[in-house]
Amino acid sequence: MIAYLDGKFVYKSPAMVQVDVNGVGYEVQISLNTYSKIQNLEKGILQTALLIREDAHILYGFFDKTEKEMFLYLISVSGIGATTARIMLSYMKPEELTRLIVLNDIHGLEKIKGIGKKTAERLVLELKDKLAKQPFDLNISPLKYNTLHTDALNALMALGIARNTADQAVQRVTQSDPSLTSLEDVIKKALKTL
Repeated sequence: MIAYLDGKFVYKSPAMVQVDVNGVGYEVQISLNTYSKIQNLEKGILQTALLIREDAHILYGFFDKTEKEMFLYLISVSGIGATTARIMLSYMKPEELTRLIVLNDIHGLEKIKGIGKKTAERLVLELKDKLAKQPFDLNISPLKYNTLHTDALNALMALGIARNTADQAVQRVTQSDPSLTSLEDVIKKALKTL
């Protein structure tokens, strides 16, 4: 098991980062939360979780242990795969997900793309007691606007949304609120319009 990577961020996108660790390059799938933390860093440490499937070995990276723990909790729930967990962590911070689950907020969970009523109920049923004991805290840094539209589009496409649909959603959000400068906010609002 690869617990963490400590190296240079050779390439970064809102959904993936390539980390050079002593000359070995690792491709790591990340959430929007993690991207917002590392986007201005040249090097750093990512907590990781390696998922092995029949057709692939996929490494997921997280800026801190809190997000990694939430990811592992989410994928432990029947019907929640790594892709859905990453979407959830791109849509909300770990403490926001914890609050919704602990407070039985099924409606709040249903606002996340791909989460229906039954899945939201299963999340609450399986995780409420576990998460009630966990302290979650995560701060998100502001992002620069220069590549905001492109980064938001790439992030939505990485989450499985068709390019045209993603592009229209990002345009709607940025035109309706030109003051938006946070990639996370643009993507969250774009996800709500889908």
